[in-house]
Amino acid sequence: MDYHFPPIAVIRTPFTQRFGIPRQPGLVPEARGVVKFGPDPDYQHALKGIEQFSHLWLVFVFHSHGGNKWKPTIRPPRLGGKAKMGVLASRSPHRPNPIGLSVVKIRKIDLNAKGGPEIEVEGVDLLDGTPILDIKPYIPYADSVPEANPGWAHEEIIKTPVRFLPEADLKIRAAESRGHPGLRELIEQLLTIDPRPGFQRRELPPDADHAQGKDFGLLVGIHDVHWRIEDRQFVVYDLIPMKAAKALRTPTSE
Repeated sequence: MDYHFPPIAVIRTPFTQRFGIPRQPGLVPEARGVVKFGPDPDYQHALKGIEQFSHLWLVFVFHSHGGNKWKPTIRPPRLGGKAKMGVLASRSPHRPNPIGLSVVKIRKIDLNAKGGPEIEVEGVDLLDGTPILDIKPYIPYADSVPEANPGWAHEEIIKTPVRFLPEADLKIRAAESRGHPGLRELIEQLLTIDPRPGFQRRELPPDADHAQGKDFGLLVGIHDVHWRIEDRQFVVYDLIPMKAAKALRTPTSE
């Protein structure tokens, strides 16, 4: 049987392109989003009591994963793209049914927001405009399994030190004062887990001599972040508002 599920909401996030989105929820706490429901007054009633919880499950659609057909095996970036795994043994968006599941922390709830209720959340790993099929409260005693086996994803994520040059720091502070609070921390949290595609992380690891001096770009909200590998760190050296940038930049080496 086929099933049709219209979205109940969409989420607004700072990620307007797939490159740079955290690979799992919670890795970047400063990554905030707003789950926006429609004007149907039933949603106000349906959300009654949600304020008693600290976290939510978001059930969503990978609406922009770029593929029309799913494949039974994939090469997880976590394994460096060197090994194949079954797609159902992964969290790849290229699934038989492109449905995702993320846990996020509730920051604020406004049931009377203009146009429909809003839930502000943090720790998001979703593209801006992602359709939300459902939300469910996160319940620690049922949803947390400390002794669970993480399988092939057992290795901890390597973090790279991030440094800001004074010129970039001034621009970021100015942007924060113009209505983008937490921008510096968001950029640092995104870069420290290396947002580059898997092939670049393999070919240009930050501790490799041949990677030193390589430049990259990453779009964060309306800001084009310029950074490079230097002294085995990620060094942010410029920030350009998108209206002043020539074109959208992706995290590919210049």
